[in-house]
Amino acid sequence: MDLLKLVAFDEEDLAVISAHLQDAALRVEDLAFLPKERRFALCARRFDWTCDLGEPPRRRLTGLHFDNVTAVRCKNMDQSRKDQVLNLLAVTFEPASAPSGAVTLIFSEDRALRLEVECIEAQMKDMGPVWEVESRPCHEIEAEIEADAAPARTAERR
Repeated sequence: MDLLKLVAFDEEDLAVISAHLQDAALRVEDLAFLPKERRFALCARRFDWTCDLGEPPRRRLTGLHFDNVTAVRCKNMDQSRKDQVLNLLAVTFEPASAPSGAVTLIFSEDRALRLEVECIEAQMKDMGPVWEVESRPCHEIEAEIEADAAPARTAERR
């Protein structure tokens, strides 16, 4: 079992981490801002996009942290609902006065976390446990593309 370890120091690195974390599932209780350490951390159950299509789909327990975090803001999240499930869609960066800016963790249902950072400094690491899941994540746009392609495939068979 290969454990993935990634670091990010710029937008390009962060895009790689974002791709690996697409469709990660976590709860509000899995998020932590440590202001004295200027660190934001989370623990997620990421979908393993690297598994082959012939293999059963699986998830991995993964940690992610950002250093040099000066503030955290949330959108459409009830922090008192610790068991609320979040589906991470992407991690983006909006530059400000270089090298500072804002890292945004974008979740489904119009939820988001915005981390004000002095610079991009992130680390993602698989923590070991891996388990099979019933299905692969599917997004509405993928379903729409499949539905649009179905009549074309039927016409091609005729």
